[in-house]
Amino acid sequence: MLDEFKKFAMRGNVVDMAVGVIIGAAFGKIVDSLVKDLIMPPIGLLLGKVDFTNQFFVLKDGATAGPYLSVEAAQKAGAVTFNYGLFINTCIGFVIVAFAVFLLIRAINRLQKEAPPAAPPATPEDIVLLREIRDALRK
Repeated sequence: MLDEFKKFAMRGNVVDMAVGVIIGAAFGKIVDSLVKDLIMPPIGLLLGKVDFTNQFFVLKDGATAGPYLSVEAAQKAGAVTFNYGLFINTCIGFVIVAFAVFLLIRAINRLQKEAPPAAPPATPEDIVLLREIRDALRK
C-alpha cells in the first residue's frame, strides 16, 4: 500500500498541483500586500484620509462600550461588527487575482494555438508519372 501511495503522490499531476497551490498561496500574500500597502492608502487619501481596514459598523456593543477606534479593538471588546472596509479590500484583491489568472490563461491559450496547416508535400515523381499514364490510357 505504501508503494502504491508513493506512485500516486509522485505522478506529475499531483506534484504539479502541489506546486500550483504553494505558488498560489504566495501570490495571494503578494496581492494582499499590494492591496493593503500600495493601492488602498492612495485611494483612502483621495477620499479624505480614510483607512478602509478600519471601516466598520458596530451592530452590538461588547463588554466595554464603544466608540472603538479599530476593528481589532471592537472585536477584543466582544462587539459584533460589520466590516465593510475589509470586504472592499478583499474584493479588490479578488479582482487583481482574477485579472492575473485571466492574463495567464490568455497567454497559455495563445501558446497552444495550433499552427496553420503546412502546405501538402509535393507529389513524388513516380506518382505524377503514373497519373499521366492513367490519363493517357483513358483517352
